[in-house]
Amino acid sequence: MFKSRKIGRDDSWEGIVTNKSRGMLDGANLYHFVEVRLADGEFVKVRISRRLWKSIEVDDRIVKRPGADPARE
Repeated sequence: MFKSRKIGRDDSWEGIVTNKSRGMLDGANLYHFVEVRLADGEFVKVRISRRLWKSIEVDDRIVKRPGADPARE
């Protein structure tokens, strides 16, 4: 099971992408998500930019540092 939440500006985490998805949650905008397995084994589903979503694949490492957007490592 995973936990879905909005990424905070000061959050910091890193993990491996296990799934990619996208959806029109509000009927007008297309949102891009990845499910990430963190180092402690927890799964989180986070929203990312379209550019990052298109550049990553399953099993890629993704990092979120405080004050920055998630990035491929």
